[in-house]
Amino acid sequence: MRLSIVWRCSGMGVGVALLLVGSAAVEQASAQKKSQDYATAARATVLHDANVYVAADADAQKISLVTPGHEVVIVERSGPWVKVFANTDINDDANEDDRNKPVFGEDANVTPASGWIRDKGILGPATTGGDVILFGTAANLEDEAERPHAPKGAAGQAHLLYKRVAEYFPGSPLAGEAAWRSADIRWQLDRADISSLPSAKEQEAYLRPQIYEGELKKVQKVYPGSEYAARAAYDLLDNKLCGDWQGLPKCPEMETGLYVKYAQQFPDGPKAAEALYNAVYRQGVAVTMYLVQEDRKRSDEAARRVQALAQDLKTRYPKSDFAARGASIAFRVSQGIPVYGSDRD
Repeated sequence: MRLSIVWRCSGMGVGVALLLVGSAAVEQASAQKKSQDYATAARATVLHDANVYVAADADAQKISLVTPGHEVVIVERSGPWVKVFANTDINDDANEDDRNKPVFGEDANVTPASGWIRDKGILGPATTGGDVILFGTAANLEDEAERPHAPKGAAGQAHLLYKRVAEYFPGSPLAGEAAWRSADIRWQLDRADISSLPSAKEQEAYLRPQIYEGELKKVQKVYPGSEYAARAAYDLLDNKLCGDWQGLPKCPEMETGLYVKYAQQFPDGPKAAEALYNAVYRQGVAVTMYLVQEDRKRSDEAARRVQALAQDLKTRYPKSDFAARGASIAFRVSQGIPVYGSDRD
């Protein structure tokens, strides 16, 4: 079939056609072999900045840099050196559309490269205790990222290292938490980036860029029913909240519903008490906003709902700080003290 197609389309002789088909078959076989070699090569990541050299020699030309969390594929070893395809995960990031690209300081000029790196600080799926080492390294970087004057790229590196824990050691007891932390770091950084845009103050969620949800939804899919799935669902609420209430009660009313529904869906989750508190607070805000609009009936309804939600919060999570905070909001409302805006008489 292939031979006849080549012959008819090119107008060449049978001999030339056979030569072309044979050459194509050789190229296809070679490509398949390279693909198989790549698939069976050892995936790994580095725990420190690693220079990539054109040869196994410290005096050789440097052609690339691999930072913590990015992947290499090990194809050969030579003494204290390993030959790798470096930054093999860069293309995966590049396949995302601009809206979904990570925003934690990836170097757009970094490209996959073949070369040699020193055989140290390299960790892969076969490393004994690798899950703990990766998790600990990521946690240290995450801690550094939260401090004043944090090292550049620390949060992004923590994101990637946590991600490798879940990928390389899916059976590890740390895998679920690592997957969640990785997704949450990206979520928080993307949210901060989007919040700096003028559109972030738009009241309606559909009028501003949405935070990329892919990694959090993967956590929900891979770890259903877990506390990490519940945490992921809580983060995802950010995409539904108003950018700016603009002094109108429809936003706190809508958001109250979102948080109440979340608390009902994940009553034993680590964020349930916080969600109920957010509902109490937003109803307290609605009380004030309706008064400004001189709608006493709806203000009174919101006030009654504040008391009911605060009592529910106290009953279900009596030891939570959020229960005490909810009681404080309920007291202010009962005393006619505004929860939103100025409370000075």
